[in-house]
Amino acid sequence: MAIDESLTFKPINIALLTVSDTRTFDNDTSGDILAERIEAAGHKLAAREISKDNAEVIAAHLHRWIDDPEIDAVVTTGGTGLTGRDVTPEALNRIKDKDIPGFGELFRYLSLKSIGTSTVQSRAMAVVSRGTYVFALPGSNGAVKDGWDGILAEQLDSRNRPCNFVDLMPRLRER
Repeated sequence: MAIDESLTFKPINIALLTVSDTRTFDNDTSGDILAERIEAAGHKLAAREISKDNAEVIAAHLHRWIDDPEIDAVVTTGGTGLTGRDVTPEALNRIKDKDIPGFGELFRYLSLKSIGTSTVQSRAMAVVSRGTYVFALPGSNGAVKDGWDGILAEQLDSRNRPCNFVDLMPRLRER
């Protein structure tokens, strides 16, 4: 990481949504990994929920958090694959103002090192919606580690240079 230790860390409030028809809080290991990493990084886990694989239901969760001024970013895990029940990207498309295409591209590049060409089956993505970042990661433990450790830990650290997502937050609603 290109962390400038002379700068002050600015924690943000992050909501976490696991998308799954089968997971509960008792067996949501990828959600647990993300929750632990969010808090270990110094951020606040502002909310955590589990949603069924249903684009309308997922979008409703996201709208509620996007409209909450206390939530700066949302991370989802699950529902980014190719099967009929994988609809997280479709939910993000319903709520987005802007895509962050480099996020998915970088995620797949990092994932290539872990799972080889199987990474092409991931539709990991990120968007901005009404001034809030929304990041969609696959549901496997390895994928959330790749996404957090390889991208989000740095980009959600206000000390990361030459730039980071946190520094842009005050300007996301500009017109």
